[in-house]
Amino acid sequence: MSAGTTYVALLRGVNVGGQNTVSMRALKASFEELGLQDVRTYINSGNVLFRSAKSDVRAIERAIDRVLEQEHGLESKAVVRSEAEIARLVNTIDRTWTPDARWKYNVMFLRHPVDSRRVLKDIALKPDIERAVYCPGTLLWSARLDAFNRTAMKKLVGGPLYQEMTIRGVNTTRKILDLMRQMSRAS
Repeated sequence: MSAGTTYVALLRGVNVGGQNTVSMRALKASFEELGLQDVRTYINSGNVLFRSAKSDVRAIERAIDRVLEQEHGLESKAVVRSEAEIARLVNTIDRTWTPDARWKYNVMFLRHPVDSRRVLKDIALKPDIERAVYCPGTLLWSARLDAFNRTAMKKLVGGPLYQEMTIRGVNTTRKILDLMRQMSRAS
């Protein structure tokens, strides 16, 4: 049993397309060395769940970023969210999106320096093929599959804003919340 808040660290660009490869076992060990408790990973793309009595999320992110660079040679940027934040997010997703098989849905987790409703002003969305909704800490972005490569979001790749976010699918986001709730019940 461990005390503290349940968090998830969403790591940007880990094990994507054969780049920034790190084993989940090594990642788990690194998080434990930081004093984080009940560390678990979910799928091989940099989703690390843990518990911590620490409440300074920015300090936790900085420590994670530092250990990723020092121990794994990664310049990944962590986005840390609490169970309560992920629960509010999933609630917003449920109110915002009606699933449609012709559309792709992504949750774009924003790092704190760019976390603002103003972030949408810098994106020239094409309303006929894509939509984005700001939810504190995230952009909920959807696009028609038949026009995916023409979206404004697709053009963000490689740009400065893209470097300050990490993207997860809706199903992954929901599963992370389920796992966080299981951890909280078990403590």
